[in-house]
Amino acid sequence: MTVDLTSDSRWEPDMLGGTWLARTLRLRPDEEGEVVATLVADGARPRTHRAILYVHGYVDYFFQTHMADVLADDGYTFYALDLRRYGRSLRPHQTPNYVTRLSDYAEELDTAARIVRDELGHDELVVLGHSTGGLVTALWADARTRAGAGPSTSTTSAVQIDALVLNSPWLDLNEPWFSRVVSTRLIDVLGPLAPRTPVGGLRPHYGRALHKDTGGEWDYDLTLKPHEGFPARAGWLRAVRRGHAQVARGLDIRCPVLVLTPDASGDPKRWHDAILTTDSVLDVQQTARLAPGLGPDVTLVTVPGAAHDLSLAPEPARSRFFEGVTAWLASKGL
Repeated sequence: MTVDLTSDSRWEPDMLGGTWLARTLRLRPDEEGEVVATLVADGARPRTHRAILYVHGYVDYFFQTHMADVLADDGYTFYALDLRRYGRSLRPHQTPNYVTRLSDYAEELDTAARIVRDELGHDELVVLGHSTGGLVTALWADARTRAGAGPSTSTTSAVQIDALVLNSPWLDLNEPWFSRVVSTRLIDVLGPLAPRTPVGGLRPHYGRALHKDTGGEWDYDLTLKPHEGFPARAGWLRAVRRGHAQVARGLDIRCPVLVLTPDASGDPKRWHDAILTTDSVLDVQQTARLAPGLGPDVTLVTVPGAAHDLSLAPEPARSRFFEGVTAWLASKGL
């Protein structure tokens, strides 16, 4: 199957250059004005019947072309989605990375899935979410696949998800129990009253370990993925903690789910030598505890020596991650 994206004026040259293309998805405007998301694809790749839709993490955007190459070589047509107010989709008038309901992302996820299935003709759709994108896609998949779920509530038609792959999904706050409980109660009060109040941010250590200019392996745009991130705001954190509460109560995702994590956690608050061989953002024990509650068919895989984003881990962990994904998909007939 071949679909020539270059003949469709809705696809334009992407910031990645080469044969990469981007399509702007116009979404419902909000209090800040225009809202868009961005679908990204490699226009040179032939279309197969199997598609993977990648969704990035917090203070992030799609730049991992090596991941697209690996999955394309295994027979999957690769797409990536930059969510509203992230990466390619961030506009000058917008507050970066900010929403007050994680369910808002259903609009662009539904739209992207509809394009992949209906316009581009893929028979199978695998969704791959990383970190915050893992939380967002898990909640979306639950709403779209759980028993008794009706048609999509967005402006698009109902969507079908054949499998969900989660790369270090953010399923809980990586803080001691007391801090998690107290901070959540404070955020529940502050969030509705002053939703744009900054309440925290990222530590720069993990980003510095990744980026080539500070000794890392990867080259990406530091204006879109700065080491210190963007301010985490009360309304956004309240939305995330409500998403975590949904996960804690248990989801009912009715497609197969694969959860992959590093085999150990590292200190997220300081620089240390194992920052790229441990999850130095999340607590892998929290993930392992919560993963079985995502649905009736969940597989948990740990990858020794991996970083928080397993697709950016040093070798051989990076290859083990990709091998784990493709082997599991094959075991599910996808």
